[in-house]
Amino acid sequence: MIAKQIKGKDFYGVLAYNEKKVDQGMGYVLDTNITYGKTVDMTQEFNIIRQLRPRLGKAVYHVSLNLPYEDSLSDKQFTSLGMDYLKGMGFDDNQYIMYRHQDQEHEHIHIIANRVKFSGELVSDSKDYERSERLVRKLELNYSLSQLEDNKLKGKATITQKEIQKVFRTGNPPLKLTLHYHLENTISNSKNTTEFIRELNAKNISPKFNVSKSTGRVTGISFRYKEIIYKGSSLGRQYSWSNIIKRIDYEQDRDRTIILETNRTERRIDTSFEENSNSATAHIRKKQPISGRDIKGTKQPKSYLEKAASDGLKPFQIEDNPWNTFNLELDNDSRFKKKKRKGKGRRR
Repeated sequence: MIAKQIKGKDFYGVLAYNEKKVDQGMGYVLDTNITYGKTVDMTQEFNIIRQLRPRLGKAVYHVSLNLPYEDSLSDKQFTSLGMDYLKGMGFDDNQYIMYRHQDQEHEHIHIIANRVKFSGELVSDSKDYERSERLVRKLELNYSLSQLEDNKLKGKATITQKEIQKVFRTGNPPLKLTLHYHLENTISNSKNTTEFIRELNAKNISPKFNVSKSTGRVTGISFRYKEIIYKGSSLGRQYSWSNIIKRIDYEQDRDRTIILETNRTERRIDTSFEENSNSATAHIRKKQPISGRDIKGTKQPKSYLEKAASDGLKPFQIEDNPWNTFNLELDNDSRFKKKKRKGKGRRR
């Protein structure tokens, strides 16, 4: 199961989106502790409690809980899971409303909650990603849902949108997480650099060391896995070279020979791969020439935001609300970037 959290400023926008799903017959309310009614009325009810923290900017907590394709829960089970998630994240005395959507192949729910408790206290968002990942792992066990090979490692990698969608399509864990699993086992089972390299090769992982030309010191490491190269530090601090050698026995002079030999092997792989790629590209270009008339422009699909104005959403309710576009189920909040400020020197 994957939990996608976003904190926002405006209750109206996210409620309007979910209510539109209800109107379209693509969603329905599972549970709520507010008075269910018009979007404006529900917004006002959320904002009454929000006023207990008038200086709080982002009072809206919105999370989608997404199951893999092969998993299924009844409404009662999903409601119970949603409540367990809320309580586990600290929302045990807060307003909330829970929707179940039917617009995707995988089963999922959306929960909108007020970060301000009825008592006026605020639900902390400190390390909420890590806390959410640990909680999701427990809920997977409690509700007999699919799990990854090693759940402890799942929260350590940054997973892209495409990788998440691939998980739902195939049911296989992302390559980064599989690589995490292998690296952790390799480091734990290796006493020295030689064993470390041997164990990696046995798992079809090719290491490449960054060696300083002036000092001969190893300054970093990267890993080739399934023809994709990952920089060690990009997989997490624990997989940077400086942290790996804290867990294995490494000596610069002693291990210089095997490290340079490993790099030579990796360069041969790189050269072979590049030659094959160039050969294949040349073959394609020779057999299949492309003329100007074959190139067709593609039209950009209309976004949800273009339709939002006709649905009664005001501009200020749309701009600050990333949930309106709603490739939301699994969308990456990095897509919603602030507009660049215009230069100060305007012509008058």
